[in-house]
Amino acid sequence: MSGPVHCIVDDGIALVTVDNPPVNVTSQAVRQGLVRALDKAEAAGVARVVLTGAGKTFIAGADAREFAAPPAAPHLPDIIRRIEDFPVPVVAAINGTALGGGLEVALACRARIAAPAATLGLPEVTLGVVPGAGGTQRLPRLIGLGPALSLIGEGRVIGAGEAQGLGLVDTVAADPVTLARTFSIPSRPATGALPAPPPDPEAVEAARKQAARRSPGQIAPLKAIDLVDASTRLPLDDGLVVERETFLALKTSDQAAALRHVFFAERAAMAQGKGGGAEISSAVVVGGGTMGASIAYALAGLGISVALVESDAAGVERARANVARLYADAVKRGKTTAEAAEAEQATRLSFHEGYGVLPPADFAIEAVFEDMEVKRQVFAALDAALPARTILATNTSYLDVNRVGEGVRHPERFLGLHFFSPAHVMKLLEVIRARTTSAETLATALRLAARLKKIPILAGVCDGFIGNRILTRYRQTCDIMLMEGALPAQVDTALRGFGMAMGPYEVQDLSGLDIAYANRKRLGWRTKEGFRYIPIADRIVEETGRLGRKTGAGWYDYDGGKASPSTLIDRIVVEEAARAGITRRTFSDDEIVTRAISSMIEEGFRILEEGIAARAADIDLVMIHGYAFPRWRGGPMHYAGRIGLPEILRRIEAFAAEDPLSWGIPELLRHAAREGLGPDDLKGQA
Repeated sequence: MSGPVHCIVDDGIALVTVDNPPVNVTSQAVRQGLVRALDKAEAAGVARVVLTGAGKTFIAGADAREFAAPPAAPHLPDIIRRIEDFPVPVVAAINGTALGGGLEVALACRARIAAPAATLGLPEVTLGVVPGAGGTQRLPRLIGLGPALSLIGEGRVIGAGEAQGLGLVDTVAADPVTLARTFSIPSRPATGALPAPPPDPEAVEAARKQAARRSPGQIAPLKAIDLVDASTRLPLDDGLVVERETFLALKTSDQAAALRHVFFAERAAMAQGKGGGAEISSAVVVGGGTMGASIAYALAGLGISVALVESDAAGVERARANVARLYADAVKRGKTTAEAAEAEQATRLSFHEGYGVLPPADFAIEAVFEDMEVKRQVFAALDAALPARTILATNTSYLDVNRVGEGVRHPERFLGLHFFSPAHVMKLLEVIRARTTSAETLATALRLAARLKKIPILAGVCDGFIGNRILTRYRQTCDIMLMEGALPAQVDTALRGFGMAMGPYEVQDLSGLDIAYANRKRLGWRTKEGFRYIPIADRIVEETGRLGRKTGAGWYDYDGGKASPSTLIDRIVVEEAARAGITRRTFSDDEIVTRAISSMIEEGFRILEEGIAARAADIDLVMIHGYAFPRWRGGPMHYAGRIGLPEILRRIEAFAAEDPLSWGIPELLRHAAREGLGPDDLKGQA
């Protein structure tokens, strides 16, 4: 049998194999293949059907690309019902990943045997939908209400051992296909015929609260929990109808479209690190503070030998302590053992005072103070101490990468790698292509990013690259609203309501007001022509010494760590408006959000127009993974597309008419709105 599903009948057993690389999604062709395979098995009068997958995947779920189109026959729920009602037992030999529709297929089988490395789950809520082929109704009947609420409501993916403990699989075997041929079928009824689980209102309410904390603003997790709860009250057929209706309604929603957009953008970004480039086996990290220690720890975790450099003996000891704390935390969280942590530190990490006796290295990165001359001095020293083959990288957040690397012997081996703190946790990595960076150097950096399991985003050189450039513009827009009538707590509340994890003033209090203050001084905002300077934040730093949480006060007052609006800050805001001759007015939360997010979008179009980013989706990934833009809104560029670029253009034109110093119309936005293009149709030159 040709196509993505093969059926071989031998000795009274039909072996049905789904072979639809790379991940065996249940595309229409696969669904048609399953129908033909079941027809063949039934016509042959076999005594058993063994269902498995090719490669490392059983079935990885639906083809998300089909979600935007009307459902096409044959439908997966019908195939699953046929498997459950098949005249002979169907046994799932779960050779690898079984997710979404793949697990729903397995649930319909009379027995499930998993390979030790198999993973199972119903993660549909992470794509803005719910299981649509029986998962919310069959899984609770098989493993109970509480575990099903956790797996479905959180979209968790579990290993074979945990699945066996829950009763989701019957056994774990090294060769599930061979065992499936002779495995004794359990005497229980088919999954759909099992009794409904007893109601548990407390467990359901706890799951709802957990979903609200984990996924604020998202619809699908709460809908999924409602469906699992319904399995305790509804007959199977009625529950399946409600589930399918919910799935079909959600799959065309804005949230589902946004989450699919992010999913595919992440896959495209991470695929850049596959193939090409050289393998890194040794590295030098300069600077043992929070960032440098975290980078060194992450590299050592890959098996890379890391030499960590500090300028003096005291710095070396601080660096050693910072790294040791990261290992201690990993032990505490169960990520490693104390013995393994000690061995890794002893064998993969060395600490050096100065550059005199550094070992040769494939790669070197600095993570020192954000000062141009300091960084240039570091690279002069590294260039002299390391072989010509060593790739040199700066971790600058804002500075001109071209200037930082001026003077190195082999400029083609120089680039920027902007890690986000904490570097061993945050998935985003801005890969900054300097004017001289070679394609081979970029390929090696992307390969390293893939090993680190980062989402690498290529960016050109400008102040702040993609993320910090947009962040600077966003904060400036919010500061203007303070001058014109808003207050910090209102701005933060409005943007949290939009879905941001924190408002801009809460974020500044967390990171420290001195960081943004130093950047404003570097940029010369106070004297910059054609720029609307807002003095509020500078006054706070210079006159009050309030730097945020680390000093116990910033934009907010803190009592026992709890933030409350500050009358002092509100007074400074009002004073500065009066000093500028501004008559303050009332802002609604909607207007705050519209202006703040529109400024992100405008800056995003300029970044794309200038070729700093290659794709609108790259801008979205930077803002989601680096700056906590709500994933379920898809990033600012995708969000702009859902609103409609003509409407975005109209809004920005109106803002520019009232404040031409702060707003302008990117030509790329005008062009896209005029031609009916969306953000994904636009390409930058990065």
